[in-house]
Amino acid sequence: MRKAKLSRKTSETNIEVKLNIDGKGRSKIKTSLPFLDHMLTIFAKHGMFDLTVRCKGDLPHHIKEDIGIVLGKAFKKALKEKIGIKRYGQRLLPMDETLYLCAVDLSGRPYLITDVEEYYDFFYAFAINAEINIAFKIYESRNEHHNIEAMFKSLARALREACEKDKRETGIASTKGRLNN
Repeated sequence: MRKAKLSRKTSETNIEVKLNIDGKGRSKIKTSLPFLDHMLTIFAKHGMFDLTVRCKGDLPHHIKEDIGIVLGKAFKKALKEKIGIKRYGQRLLPMDETLYLCAVDLSGRPYLITDVEEYYDFFYAFAINAEINIAFKIYESRNEHHNIEAMFKSLARALREACEKDKRETGIASTKGRLNN
């Protein structure tokens, strides 16, 4: 099983994360931000990741960014050398009045493409610390809540696909022979 357990304590936040990439979508989330709790629960469910997040923090900005850091590092640690994975994943996700695309590459070369400001710091910290490339594209959106929810769901589904084992791939899905910096 691909698992990781990490913690991070600063003067602004105290965070513990447990991740099982090969889980069943179970979650125990307590961040002190109810909307973020909801988004991380959705992320776990749609990614089929077992996820525990405990966080105490001072400001919402610090909580979101620092959870992105720790969760990203947990993904990197759990994926190890990324042997036998599909590497790429994408999800076009319709949700009510929202249509969202998320594509990921577990390349080891982090980057974030998005026009969305809300939750930018979370997604940026996650991408950088997981060392993955994430691209979001909005096709339609009229509701900020659904916009952010579609981002979390589409990212979870894209990551689920990218993390899956490819039974035909016996090594690394790269001509370089590695998917890390």
